[in-house]
Amino acid sequence: MLVDSHCHLDFDDFENDTSEIIERAKECGVNIILDAGNNLKEFDNQLLLAEKYPFVYSAVGVHPHNANEYPELKAEEIIAKTHHKKVIGIGETGLDYYYDYAPKELQIKLLREHIIAAQETGLPLIIHNRESDDDMIRELESAYKQKTFTGVIHCFSSSEKLAKFALSIGFYLSASGMITFNKCGELRDIFANIPLDKLLIETDSPFLAPIPKRGRRNEPAFVRYTAEKLAQIKDVSFEEIAQITSDNFCNLFRKASDKGRREF
Repeated sequence: MLVDSHCHLDFDDFENDTSEIIERAKECGVNIILDAGNNLKEFDNQLLLAEKYPFVYSAVGVHPHNANEYPELKAEEIIAKTHHKKVIGIGETGLDYYYDYAPKELQIKLLREHIIAAQETGLPLIIHNRESDDDMIRELESAYKQKTFTGVIHCFSSSEKLAKFALSIGFYLSASGMITFNKCGELRDIFANIPLDKLLIETDSPFLAPIPKRGRRNEPAFVRYTAEKLAQIKDVSFEEIAQITSDNFCNLFRKASDKGRREF
């Protein structure tokens, strides 16, 4: 059993062979895929995929790169889209100061609205963070003191400082194909010290294909390579890391788990 806890299956990169991608994922043992939100305009397409494929779930949110398109976004608009049974998370959302496609103030404003949505619904928050550690810690810490919420730092590639803070508020950290890259030794060192019960794995496909598929379009089946590397980092078997990260996903995304499934 494997879970791809974050991908973008609704992107145009996959429009011509979605069924084949799903079949390859199943053949590799992937039995849950989370199609993360990127912008609200594509949300209906996400739902179509989630409704067509039983083990595909969705999350609703606006990526910080797209913040300029939603300057007046309010938490209520996000919450209204969470009532569908296949919508199990809020995001992705966050801060990205590397590309800086949107003003920092607007990124922060939208992050706050997503946090409110997570607080009000109880659904996990899916965080994107790049070169914005201090502001991210400040925003999460301030909101958490007001009302607790759960979540994950997806595709974690930030500092040990952010990792320790995220763990302190009960967040999970998700490993992507980056942990297989030769230049990412420091990142592997951080994951070596993350408790097993706080780990997830993902592809973030179509991006960040792991070695030995680097340079190709990433897809959910390739999460197996990330799982193999994470097992090596944690000095456990592949079977153990697959089971642990799958259990962790269901513990966090309770709406998708058998134990926490809601009736609709």
